[in-house]
Amino acid sequence: MIKESPETKKYNRLIWILSIVTPIVVAALFGIRIPGVERIGFLPPIYATINGVTALVLILAVVQIKKGNRKYHERLMKMAMMLSVIFLMLYIAYHMTSDSTKFGGEGAIMYVYYFVLITHIVLSIVVIPFVLITFVRGISGKFKQHKKIAKITFPLWLYVAISGVIVYLMISPYY
Repeated sequence: MIKESPETKKYNRLIWILSIVTPIVVAALFGIRIPGVERIGFLPPIYATINGVTALVLILAVVQIKKGNRKYHERLMKMAMMLSVIFLMLYIAYHMTSDSTKFGGEGAIMYVYYFVLITHIVLSIVVIPFVLITFVRGISGKFKQHKKIAKITFPLWLYVAISGVIVYLMISPYY
């Protein structure tokens, strides 16, 4: 077993705290409405676009690292992290001012929608520690460990980003 440095232990502790606290806080904030603030109905297409851009940035980052361009890969990954934080802030702002929109489709499309929505939600929670661990390993120069976990993180994060866009496109007629 590899002995972890005190710095690694500190990062791992912070990663797990963020991975547990973030979904709990987001869920709790769903029940809070900001009094006197009107519904911010223009946000869903913006944060769906951010999800789409995140997907593209992730793909570009993988292309760049495969070309051996570590610096550009790192910049793109930092951008993906920033986009994810911005997405989360806008998502929370929307849900603190607006009730959730109900899907109005019927038949088979309803099952497709709920499948995509549920897998999106579950994997958006599951991916948090993967993203954080992968990111910390990359910026810490632990490239062998980074590459190993990135092979898991990339498809999960990409699915979450793309499925977020799909969920938006499927529910947007019902806003």
